Amino acid sequence: MILNIQKMVETAPALKIAIDGPAGAGKSTVARLAAKKLGYLYLDTGAMYRAATVLALRKGLSMEEPEEIAQAVAHAKIDLVHETGADGSPLLKVFLDGEDITFEIRSREVSLLVSPLSTIGPVRDSLVEQQRRLSEEGGVVLDGRDIGTVVLPNAEVKVFLTASAAERAKRRMKDFETRGENVSFDTVLKEIVERDKRDSTREIAPLKKAADAHEVVTDGMTVTEVVEKILEFCSHARAHERSRRELI
Repeated sequence: MILNIQKMVETAPALKIAIDGPAGAGKSTVARLAAKKLGYLYLDTGAMYRAATVLALRKGLSMEEPEEIAQAVAHAKIDLVHETGADGSPLLKVFLDGEDITFEIRSREVSLLVSPLSTIGPVRDSLVEQQRRLSEEGGVVLDGRDIGTVVLPNAEVKVFLTASAAERAKRRMKDFETRGENVSFDTVLKEIVERDKRDSTREIAPLKKAADAHEVVTDGMTVTEVVEKILEFCSHARAHERSRRELI
């Protein structure tokens, strides 16, 4: 796979920040905002797997054809482009072979298939290799389900974002409504619960909280409050690093 990331900044601090959690926990939103506050590169790993899912769908490949999917992904070109919205908020655009698929990757069809696709070994190996390469120098925020446990086990800051299934279903409902997709709350809730089970029990890189991760339950919290909590963890990590260096 050819993967290009357009950085928001050329020079970044050294911290590696890993944000994990189940579907609908708000990882992408807070990771993007935290990265902007810190001047870091934001790498949406979920968008990468979603782009691969769009590719598989367009080629008419089913999840029972893992080798064909891996081959298609190996020859695809995915671009993650950071932009700034009219209101100053950070935006991430996703391109597949030069076509903007930012809207398409968030469709319900893609949401239902991205989890099984992410268990295809060769696809995951390719993407994880790229994620690690882009994170080598630090100054990055990555979000996903296995960032703190598999992709960046040595990250200085690890956060596990979660919320009740009902709260996450409400958030997904708003996303689907914004997209004009009519889905019942019970259906979305059922899909959230089923995905939690798939993600946490899969053999390859299952969803789980890293032993040294800070757990943040986001029920009742605003996005701003969650971002501030992450920045607080970063401040503590920097202080710890300074103390460690002074002892050397």
